[in-house]
Amino acid sequence: MGVLGEYPKDVMLQKLKGEVARWQAADPARPVQPALHLIAVVAQGEPGKAGKYRMIIPDTTLNQVYGWAKEAGAIMFIDIQTGHDDIRTILPRFEWILKNPDVHLGIDPEFNLIKSGKKPGTKIGTYDAADINYASGYLKELVKKYHLPPKVFIVHRFTKGGVTNAKDIRLHPEVQMVINMDGWGAPWLKRDSYKAYVVAEPVQYTGFKLFYHNDTKKGDALLTPQEVLKLNPKPLYIQYQ
Repeated sequence: MGVLGEYPKDVMLQKLKGEVARWQAADPARPVQPALHLIAVVAQGEPGKAGKYRMIIPDTTLNQVYGWAKEAGAIMFIDIQTGHDDIRTILPRFEWILKNPDVHLGIDPEFNLIKSGKKPGTKIGTYDAADINYASGYLKELVKKYHLPPKVFIVHRFTKGGVTNAKDIRLHPEVQMVINMDGWGAPWLKRDSYKAYVVAEPVQYTGFKLFYHNDTKKGDALLTPQEVLKLNPKPLYIQYQ
């Protein structure tokens, strides 16, 4: 999805290398760690055979992208869009790949729609702190079980209701939690969203997502690394789609 699947592998990896160089030049004091971010469970507009409004990407595809990440000296994130499934049911399915030290996790409240019962794409979903605590607790136990370095855990957010009871989110030394500003639009809107939905309810670390197409489709320029680094706090996780 997005730039990961838009270009042939070699072209995509070269573009990634170019973005890494731009960020390294913009902030020389902080090493840049490249990553590939794959949506491993994709929300769907139809219920499918399982009736869960989600599609699980084949393991072969996950392994293929994991191979690309290794080739590029990158880490990998697998991202889960639950649809009408439960994160408690779907997350353990991915232990086989999350047990690797260079594979991390993202979850997307926008596409968690069990509570509303709506179809993905027709309403913005939500995760409660209890759901986020389940996932971070699961990662904590994986780190202990397989003697791993800390897992990075991305929670995407761009609305107030996207995360509820944020004050109840628990932190663990084994998990590094990033609340990622996932909204698209004009630069002023992205900055305002970052302040309103990420900075306003701090958890641990912050992230910022840039959309090559959606951020620029009304004629606005894509924010540069230098512009993003002016945000306070500076996001430590940057995602391009």
